[in-house]
Amino acid sequence: MLDRVRKVHYFSGMNKLPIEKRIQIIKCLVEGNSLRSTSRLCDVAFNTVLKLLPEIGNACAEFHNEKVVNVKSQRVQADEIWSFIGSKEKNTSTERKEEGCGDVWTWTALDADSKLIVSWYVGERDALAANYFMHDVSLRLANRVQLTTDGHHAYLDAVDNAFQLDIDYATLIKLYGAPAGESQTERKYSPNECNGTKTKVVTGEPNPKFISTSYVERQNLTMRMHMRRFTRLTNAFSKKLENHCHAIALHFVYYNFIRIHKSLSVTPAMQAGLAKKPMTIEDIANLVPIDAPKKRGAYNKKKNNVL
Repeated sequence: MLDRVRKVHYFSGMNKLPIEKRIQIIKCLVEGNSLRSTSRLCDVAFNTVLKLLPEIGNACAEFHNEKVVNVKSQRVQADEIWSFIGSKEKNTSTERKEEGCGDVWTWTALDADSKLIVSWYVGERDALAANYFMHDVSLRLANRVQLTTDGHHAYLDAVDNAFQLDIDYATLIKLYGAPAGESQTERKYSPNECNGTKTKVVTGEPNPKFISTSYVERQNLTMRMHMRRFTRLTNAFSKKLENHCHAIALHFVYYNFIRIHKSLSVTPAMQAGLAKKPMTIEDIANLVPIDAPKKRGAYNKKKNNVL
């Protein structure tokens, strides 16, 4: 037991955390473990994991911005996935909303052919977020694409502002019926049944055959499986918006550059021509250099003054 305690305290300082432990922690995080379960599995202090996440998250966000550019895509699908910070919107006070708590949406744009996440953005589900997101998507693409989104009204002006007329854009609206199941419990925990779809051409001449959001909606499941913060009906939700964004940045670098896609047998980045071989978890860990251990200063024992 004493050895375990000593090990936990030794790894509590980030300037002393070996690369092997960093790799082990990142592996746990990208496979859907929470911060506390990661600290237990890796035998490190909880604060060690909590401090490593922002460092890796910032490094991954910068890496994505540098590498995912000039994407030669033909079809892009966009969607937004719901989560919350601290508490759901209906249970969040005005003061906590100002701190970033409440409902939060992650906007994602996926290349339908390479399955690459071209862009992502965390924010409200409003026109401001849609405009920021779509401008970022447009800057990362190298050519004219066919874009499909759902029927969210904020997309219309955002796509027009970001792409002008240089895009083939259509919307797809899914029509849902009542949840499947005989009992009330089954219906409560079952998804609504899709009864059909409705498509609409907005700009350009999109191919009706490829008007779809199926791939990007499947990506929502991947996010929920690989990020504990997106798990439904648990207390694993994010408590701070910053850590929520860091976890998403880490996930998307792992998904784009490391994880072998089952249907492609390569990573999405390789399929998109952005990488020649898969990255490793060690490559992610090395995005943040390990600082040399700091030398401890002289210890001066204070003498008690006798009155």
